[in-house]
Amino acid sequence: MTPRRILSFEEVDWNVKENVVLEMRNIYKSFPGVRALQGVDFTLRKGEIHALMGENGAGKSTLIKVLTGVYGKDEGEIHLDGCQGAAVIHSPQDAQNLGISTVYQEITLCPNLSVAENMFIGRTKGMGQSWKKVNADTDKILKSLDIPAKPTQQLESCSIAVQQMIAIARAVDMECKVLILDEPTSSLDEQEVEKLFGLMRNLREKGVGIIFVTHFLDQVYEVCDRITVMRDGQLVGEYAIKDLPRVQLVSKMLGKELDDMSDIKDEQQEYVKEAGVPPVLEAEGLVSDAGIKPFDFHIDKGEVNGFTGLLGSGRSECVRAIFGADRVTGGTVKMKGKPVKINKPLDAMKNGVAYLPEDRKMDGIVGDLSVRDNIILAQQVLRGFFRPFSKAEANKIADEYIKLLSIKTASADTPIKSLSGGNQQKVILARWLFTHPDYLILDEPTRGIDVGTKVDIQKLVLKLASEGMSVTFISSELDEMLRTCSRLVVMRDRQMVGELTQEDLNQNKVMSTIAGGDEQS
Repeated sequence: MTPRRILSFEEVDWNVKENVVLEMRNIYKSFPGVRALQGVDFTLRKGEIHALMGENGAGKSTLIKVLTGVYGKDEGEIHLDGCQGAAVIHSPQDAQNLGISTVYQEITLCPNLSVAENMFIGRTKGMGQSWKKVNADTDKILKSLDIPAKPTQQLESCSIAVQQMIAIARAVDMECKVLILDEPTSSLDEQEVEKLFGLMRNLREKGVGIIFVTHFLDQVYEVCDRITVMRDGQLVGEYAIKDLPRVQLVSKMLGKELDDMSDIKDEQQEYVKEAGVPPVLEAEGLVSDAGIKPFDFHIDKGEVNGFTGLLGSGRSECVRAIFGADRVTGGTVKMKGKPVKINKPLDAMKNGVAYLPEDRKMDGIVGDLSVRDNIILAQQVLRGFFRPFSKAEANKIADEYIKLLSIKTASADTPIKSLSGGNQQKVILARWLFTHPDYLILDEPTRGIDVGTKVDIQKLVLKLASEGMSVTFISSELDEMLRTCSRLVVMRDRQMVGELTQEDLNQNKVMSTIAGGDEQS
């Protein structure tokens, strides 16, 4: 019997029910105090690569975890090709038994085992077979998918890209109908990405439906057939790749229409820069081991600038390189015209640089310490732990900054973990202000806090700049960036792609630059 040919994407009639391999309908999922998914629909066809797009908090991960049985759904139905009625998925094993496989960003195979052992470990298919048979079966699978590996070689001897391919091959060989690739290219170079895309196209030709989760716009338009966009736990829409120009994709992810322009006026009383004064910080060809392309950057005294771009664009990695939080592997830095070496955060702190990190719970607060101890922490590091602040000094400092920033706390002795998110953020900000920095980096300082506190922090940033402090401000909220910054560096796919000032500081220009400069591309 001649096998049925899988139609190409252009040939498929998407309205024909038999082409659908997965349908998720009216999916709801709530956690205490948060509705993570609100009536989301998602459809995957046979033999298509379907991008699932959205910013942080959009609900992509929750939807994937519902599909794979990690989370139970509150409402809705999941239908799979070949199943009668709605599918019942209570665990990842249930999902796998139904032909749903996931390959995560972090490879979950065993590097000390051979390729063949990784292909068949934990599977009844390989039990009782001779190693000769297992190796032969593995070799057949590898060759069918054009994966450049040998069954007997140790997995850790393969490149990361090939390890990803082997993980995918294992998933496909387990009669996979739906393959979920969660950020598979984040640690790959351009050549490795091309190899992975070749495998994905190969699987598409074999009829596998692929859900591709990524933050790289260029990759979406290179390899995908359709796009589903989510925002704030809701479905924004599903689009054929040819019907959604990049700039429109960006606007849908951010929730800003192209003509949705606010009359934003910067109320900052600008610091008057003296002639001939060099930038506070100047970086040239800076690069770190976090995968960003080499970049140049400068900031003047009294300036508020920012890095903007979609999540994963490299905006946080740039400031982490400037502060030495990631290992710097190349480039030069000058502070006030003089060369300096910033290889670690302490070097940056000694040169008058302060950094409020993106993840305050992981990298910012020390939860069991008091508000007072959290405030004096950075200055104590600079001062040295053999010269501790007296209790009277520490109390005076804490009271001063609690009052200055209107931190709501029962007392300076209160553990910081007991405070609200906004007040925790103010404590970390107080910590860095107490070091009296020349240059303050704020990465997502207003994320997850109430509107009133956001306004307080924005006003404080403008006030500090008017007094001569240099500030880099990063926020996922474009309106907030436009309100506070006089210059924006635009990031895409881990490299700088533009710099906007003056009349170019508007939503349309920012989004078109993020998308690639061409509104029709």
